[in-house]
Amino acid sequence: MAQGGPSCLERNDWICGEYLHTRSQELIDATLQHVGITVVSVLLGLLVAFPLALLARHRRGVAGPVLGLTTVLYTVPSLAMFALLTPVFGVSPSVVVTGLVLYSLTILVRNILAGLDAVPAEVREAARGMGYGPARLLFEVELPLALPALVAGVRIATVSTVAMTTIGSVVGYGGLGNLIASGLEGFFKAEVLTASVLCVLLALVADLLLLGVQRLLTPWTRARSKGHRVRRGAAVAKAVG
Repeated sequence: MAQGGPSCLERNDWICGEYLHTRSQELIDATLQHVGITVVSVLLGLLVAFPLALLARHRRGVAGPVLGLTTVLYTVPSLAMFALLTPVFGVSPSVVVTGLVLYSLTILVRNILAGLDAVPAEVREAARGMGYGPARLLFEVELPLALPALVAGVRIATVSTVAMTTIGSVVGYGGLGNLIASGLEGFFKAEVLTASVLCVLLALVADLLLLGVQRLLTPWTRARSKGHRVRRGAAVAKAVG
């Protein structure tokens, strides 16, 4: 017993510095596993979603089935998803990653498709007139213009994946979800609260980082926004004066 009374661990407080000190390595390991599963899942989701979006764009007949299938996958309960994948991958991180990739597809495919569809037709025509082939048109003209919608989809998918990774605790690979589950089982308040707060912080940090990446990759959107504010300010000044 600590001098002066029971410690916060013994009192089972929600906020406990002693828990952070004594379980720091456990928290670090769980956080790293959480980040690793999230990053791999979102990257693999992008690799799968990109060709699916291109297929849906060039063959409108398959757009409906592709979007419908990804939506159906998103509605499958996570416990059922892992139960279906476990016989294929065994009890491993692959089960969690595969499930999260499937869940991310509906967000990523729709955002990539929306971004590409939003490219003005006259821009494509101008590029073709300058001799751009299909691949060059896609990677040098359409994708850069579609970046805001694409990155917005990645941000939503990443935040969603950070939260959904916790459900991987059912197979022992849930990162911070493992701590939340064990904390709930023993009603260990500090463990539950600390792991939950770390999950929220991870989601916020990831979203801010991706927002920064988006701003770096799309400087023209800031210039456009600044120009819009200047024009609106001039219009207001003209109306008042």
